[in-house]
Amino acid sequence: MWYILVIISVFIAACAQMLLKKATKQHYAPIWRQYINPWVIGGYAILGLTMLSNIFAMSKGVKLKEASTIESLSYLFVPVLAFFFFDERITWRKACAIGIIIVGILIFFN
Repeated sequence: MWYILVIISVFIAACAQMLLKKATKQHYAPIWRQYINPWVIGGYAILGLTMLSNIFAMSKGVKLKEASTIESLSYLFVPVLAFFFFDERITWRKACAIGIIIVGILIFFN
């Protein structure tokens, strides 16, 4: 049950990274506005919440080494979200690397 919370947390963190990527597409006149805008603040706030949910899951019994391994799913979530939201290509090389990471996660938990 708590492992699902960690997986959801990883997915939400990947979504927060998409917000931060969106912030890089915006151009603001004063330089400080590039760092203080809704996209950046929202992205970092969501990353903070995912950190707290990971701490909560680990306090309920998820081991640190297992949570760290589950965090590797971000290497799957980020390229897929970037493909849909920013039309970034997933090359064969990236797809093979993602496959190797998923196999590694499966081997770790078996």
